Amino acid sequence: MSRRAGPKATPDGHGPWFRQRPALTVGASVAMYALVFALRLLIGDATDALLILLVFPISLLALTFGTRVGLLAGLGASGLIGLWAWLDNVDLSQVGWLSRVGPLLFLGVLIGDAADRLKRADDERRLLAIAEVRHRQAVEVNDSLIQGMAAAKWSLESGNIDAATTTLEQTIISGQRLVSDALRAADMGADGHRGHQAGR
Repeated sequence: MSRRAGPKATPDGHGPWFRQRPALTVGASVAMYALVFALRLLIGDATDALLILLVFPISLLALTFGTRVGLLAGLGASGLIGLWAWLDNVDLSQVGWLSRVGPLLFLGVLIGDAADRLKRADDERRLLAIAEVRHRQAVEVNDSLIQGMAAAKWSLESGNIDAATTTLEQTIISGQRLVSDALRAADMGADGHRGHQAGR
C-alpha cells in the first residue's frame, strides 16, 4: 500500500499580517485616526477633503474584524468629523454631513461584510479539507487494519498460526505508519504537542 500524507490544516501564521496581529492592527488604526485628525486641525480649511483619509483605518479594521467593527470604525470616524466641525466652528449642511459621514459608514460595513464572507469561505474550505483527510484515513484504516485483522482471524481459524502471526505483524506495522502519518499531518508528535513530528 502506498503512503499518502494528508494535507495540513491552515498553518499558524498563515494570512495577512493584520489578522495575525490584531493588537498591532488596532494600534496602527488608532495612530492613523490621530494623524489624520491632527493634520485636519493643523492644515487646510473646511473645503478640504483631508478627512477622507480616514478610509484607511476604517478599511484596515473592517478587513481584520468584520462588519461590526467596520461599522464602529465608521462611527468613530464620523465622531472625529463632528469633533472637527465643533472645534473649527464649521457649520455643515445636511448634504455636507451626508457626503462626509455616509461614505465612511458604508465603507466600513461593505468591507467588513466582505471580510466576514471570506472568513466563512475559508473556514468551510478548511472543514472540507479536514473531512477529506478523515475520509482517506478511514479508508486506509479499513484497507490496512480491518482487512489485516480479518485475514489473521481466518488464518487462526484454519489452524495456520504462522500465517496469522505474520499478518498481525504486518497489520501492526501498517497501523503504526498510519498513526505516524496522521501525527505528521497534524504537525504533532506522540506527546500531543505541535512542532514535534513523529516518525522522523
